[in-house]
Amino acid sequence: MTTRRDFVTSMAAGVGALALAPSARSWAALAKVPIMDRLGLQLWSVRDSMREDVAGTLARVQALGFREIEAAGLWGQTAEEFRASLDKAGLRCQSAHMGLDRLKDDAASGFAEVTTLGAKHIVSPWIAHEGAFTREDALKAAESFNTIGAGAKAAGLRFSYHCHGYEFVPSDEGTLFDTLAQNTDPENVRFQIDVFWAKAGGVDPAALIAAYPGRMPLLHIKDMQKGVDFPVGTSGAPHETNVPVGTGQIDWSGVFQAAAASSTELFYIEDESPSVWEQLPQTLEYLRSFKA
Repeated sequence: MTTRRDFVTSMAAGVGALALAPSARSWAALAKVPIMDRLGLQLWSVRDSMREDVAGTLARVQALGFREIEAAGLWGQTAEEFRASLDKAGLRCQSAHMGLDRLKDDAASGFAEVTTLGAKHIVSPWIAHEGAFTREDALKAAESFNTIGAGAKAAGLRFSYHCHGYEFVPSDEGTLFDTLAQNTDPENVRFQIDVFWAKAGGVDPAALIAAYPGRMPLLHIKDMQKGVDFPVGTSGAPHETNVPVGTGQIDWSGVFQAAAASSTELFYIEDESPSVWEQLPQTLEYLRSFKA
């Protein structure tokens, strides 16, 4: 559990540009729900800017108060060059996304790449499938996950799969997400829950996190516009339905309490909206002053 002293220290280091002391009630809530001291930005959020100017974008991310990022590719640089760019910007990478096909075809180079970045977590964000995602697709993916996860462990890494909404249709095990979870080795295969996509896919994100304690080391923090609803199994949504955290329909108290109970380690904001630079400060302000 994060102590108040630890939280204050890490908050000053991580989001000092926004650090106005919240209320005692807020401190108490956040002491039980370790958010700010483990908060970063998934760089896919600022993909358009990254394509144009890596160094400038990373500097802008750091200026917002971030010290942690989650990688989403190398943006035209080598792993060594990108690590140097992160170091220059004062940013740390503990988690990196990488395509499943690459990990199936050449896991060793993938492991080497994320290790160069300094990451300990390697995350696959998508399972390729044609048409509807099926139980057969899930079982095949689970087999691949077990192989990749064992290799990652041997390389000193931890492998996770990032949910995307299509996994939450009914299956023999409950949902196809349950099929994935129950057919993979808990020691080698973990999950990154994207709160938005879990909600869009048809499940309660907090209940999902609570159902698999210890297997959700990573969380994507993303809010959904109020009033929108998607069919079960949805894996696509208009980008404008991504809204500043705290202004949408996600029950953040429930999510963060479940994450704390499940020992979630790292939290990454991901905002795919066209107004990401305007929304990020609002999201950070909400999380900084969060009250359970």
